[in-house]
Amino acid sequence: MTLRRSTTAAVVVATFAGLTSTSLPATAHPGHEPAPVPADQSAFQKVTLNDRPGEPMSLAVLPDLRVLHTARTGQVRINVPRTGLNPIAADVPIYQHDEEGLQGVAIDPDFKRNNWVYLYYSPPGNTPVDDPATPDVNEGDAPTTGTQADWDRFKGALRLSRFKLRGNTLDLRSEQKIIDVPVDRGICCHVGGQIDFDSKGNLYLSTGDDTNPFESDGYAPLDDRPGRNPAFDARRSAGNTNDLRGKLLRIRVKPGGGYTIPRGNLFAPGTPGTRPEIYAMGLRNPFRFDVNAKTDQIYMADYSPDADHPDPARGPAGHGRWMIIDRPGNYGWPFCVTPTIPYRDYDFATETPGPAFNCAAPVNDSRYNTGRRVLPPVRQPEIYYSYELSPLFPELETGGIGPMAGPAYDYSARSKSRIKWPREFAGKPLFYEWTRDYIKALSLTHGDVTAIEDVAPDIVFDNPMDVEFGPDGALYVLEYGTGYFAELPEAQLARVDWTRGNRTPVPVVTSNIDNGLAPMTVQFSSAGTADPDGDALRYAWDFDADGRVDSRELNPSFTYTENGVYEATLNVTDSTGRRAWASVRIVVGNTVPVVTLNAEPAGGTFQFGDVVTFTVTVEDDGPIDCARVNVAYILGHDEHGHPLTSTAGCAGSIQTFVDTGHAGASNLRGVFVASYTDAPEGGLPPLSGSDEVVFTPTP
Repeated sequence: MTLRRSTTAAVVVATFAGLTSTSLPATAHPGHEPAPVPADQSAFQKVTLNDRPGEPMSLAVLPDLRVLHTARTGQVRINVPRTGLNPIAADVPIYQHDEEGLQGVAIDPDFKRNNWVYLYYSPPGNTPVDDPATPDVNEGDAPTTGTQADWDRFKGALRLSRFKLRGNTLDLRSEQKIIDVPVDRGICCHVGGQIDFDSKGNLYLSTGDDTNPFESDGYAPLDDRPGRNPAFDARRSAGNTNDLRGKLLRIRVKPGGGYTIPRGNLFAPGTPGTRPEIYAMGLRNPFRFDVNAKTDQIYMADYSPDADHPDPARGPAGHGRWMIIDRPGNYGWPFCVTPTIPYRDYDFATETPGPAFNCAAPVNDSRYNTGRRVLPPVRQPEIYYSYELSPLFPELETGGIGPMAGPAYDYSARSKSRIKWPREFAGKPLFYEWTRDYIKALSLTHGDVTAIEDVAPDIVFDNPMDVEFGPDGALYVLEYGTGYFAELPEAQLARVDWTRGNRTPVPVVTSNIDNGLAPMTVQFSSAGTADPDGDALRYAWDFDADGRVDSRELNPSFTYTENGVYEATLNVTDSTGRRAWASVRIVVGNTVPVVTLNAEPAGGTFQFGDVVTFTVTVEDDGPIDCARVNVAYILGHDEHGHPLTSTAGCAGSIQTFVDTGHAGASNLRGVFVASYTDAPEGGLPPLSGSDEVVFTPTP
């Protein structure tokens, strides 16, 4: 395969830029012509499927067009197109600290026969958690300095398992454990977690480097000083041939659980100092990848470190990367960005730079390295870019760095779907950007990226989290929304259709009240519902989610006599049979907690390093248990955030910090999120409320 290589070893100087910029047209790279682009992309239409997906993480489209989608807090929801409802298929018990929780979801290649669903999640284990009775101490945070015994208490794992989907319920009792990836808990960051299969049935799993980036100035975290928590050194994980973190793993699932090793991975079984599960290594946080079902090529994106400028003593600015993986290899982290862009071997004990790493044969001399000392040569990514406009790939625009690798569109001329994407996108892998809020299509010729074009530029993609083409040829998109580690107003599961002659109606649902005690009469409204083509609409309301039509009026009322949580759903159908749903949640017998967070920086102004004291008040219809209050501290950076710690209780304090690299960066915020989940009696489901306070540091 011909790879696009930089013609110079010079590092592009990067500066932070605004997150919004004008979309650029596709341009030809040297020696190639632009790929054909559909004449009118206004035919794209986004249809909302679930506007309350929790804190969204991953999705999987089933053969019958139901859509599984996960929330980091453990919920697996399933969108049912027949009804428009999104029932919870499972609530998986998880350990949740920093970024950990429920991550990826995928279905078995033979799902129609076996109904297996795969989840990658953090099992609870015996990891220490915060005690709300000690507001000045957070027992859930791993110490940054100490002894091996201190860190061993925080040893945990992320687990890949599979479960049977029975109807719309994921049977947690059917779990078959496949593989555990050991991690260091109680300290941030990078847990990866995408799952996919190739045409031979091999399973691929991406894993993050599980390394704290906040005290390495935004450059390579190489801190292996004695007494220092190993989580500050990415050489122990991503750069370690004997570790499963910071990798793309390739295994074959056994019939009863567990796995075997397929032939052709990076290291043959039995090779000293290696793990045979590794297919690709040297990855920081390979959050999204996709296997091309026709070619078995893997499209992989890897997240960037945060330095906004190169430093001669440390190395290059942060770079996001996108690569085609068609054979095993090493992609360099934390030693190199590309074969010609190395980091410096910085000594954290003496604060002095060492030589640049040799990207042809990186040497891992970390005290925490348990694998081979000399590593495979660093492979070239097809795309790499920083914060400013890339001279090689200007179509990627400017802003933060959050690369996501999506699937290549598999066009079917035989499909009768009225919403399938057009032939012009056939075979083009999608590239989407979490921080820049867009989706692009890549044209490839012999492994070169020859053109980059906008996809649905008139549609807003608010922090796209996961995308997947369905059997109907439409693109399913999970959007995170703007904010941090909560269910955000803009979060949604949606479907992006290519419309042919007619578009889907757009329903709107509101209610005069949404919680209270039974009997409770609710007045519903469909005001704002419209059809883009002006077609006449038919209305069908299901107030209690029993699958039966309760009203066909435009603005009906309904009296709830039994306690419960109901999804009151409006189904709107146009004259061509196209339909869409919208719903509003009605709580009867329990009220959503109203959470108020008050936080006070020392001295009335905020600087990173201050101790922030907080109080949380909760209004609810039952007794308040302060042990159920959680307050999280998040470093907000551009449009993403890093959860640094969390504590329990109605009052307490949190020590803030930021590494020196971030301290010089722009768009930094200290974000505090308080949440409370009640515990109602009588079999009612618990409800949650939250509040957020954002501090901007003074100049």
